[in-house]
Amino acid sequence: MEAPHNSPAAEPAAYEAAPGTVTVALAVESPEQMQALGRRIASVLRPGDLVMLTGELGAGKTTLTRGLGEGLGVRGAVTSPTFVIARVHPSLSGGPALVHVDAYRLGGGLDEMEDLDLDVSLPESVVVVEWGDGKVEELSDDRLQVLIDRAVGDTDDERRTVTLVGVGARWAGLRSDSWAPWDATGV
Repeated sequence: MEAPHNSPAAEPAAYEAAPGTVTVALAVESPEQMQALGRRIASVLRPGDLVMLTGELGAGKTTLTRGLGEGLGVRGAVTSPTFVIARVHPSLSGGPALVHVDAYRLGGGLDEMEDLDLDVSLPESVVVVEWGDGKVEELSDDRLQVLIDRAVGDTDDERRTVTLVGVGARWAGLRSDSWAPWDATGV
């Protein structure tokens, strides 16, 4: 049975309405910019951070995570962990490891994910979960939710709208003016 999935387009409003959330919307024009955004996000991540990625298939979740891995300076190529569920990328520079989880095929909540020991990995790592909505929120009161919207259907349009939703005290300082301008070089 396929795991249930939420429509990303409907989600930002629900997060914005939740108390203690801060929202920033960014335009991304290409896969290179998506990867650059990942590097930019990595510059503010620290051990214990939970990052949840939501978007349709092909939206750019793994591309963003590849940028996170580059920015965190981790070992190994960041690829989709769809068939292995989770990959751990140790740091090459003494920083936090990147734990990259793809919960697409998992239908249950946190109970089904317990075997991954994410609660054990979280304090010393940055845990990134694709398709984690409704499954891993209980891991932390503070999390960065990254919602990626793209044009659907038969299109070559690479533009995306990326909405960063900071939940909890850890992300209270998330502000639009601290993210723009930025470009494909990640500066």
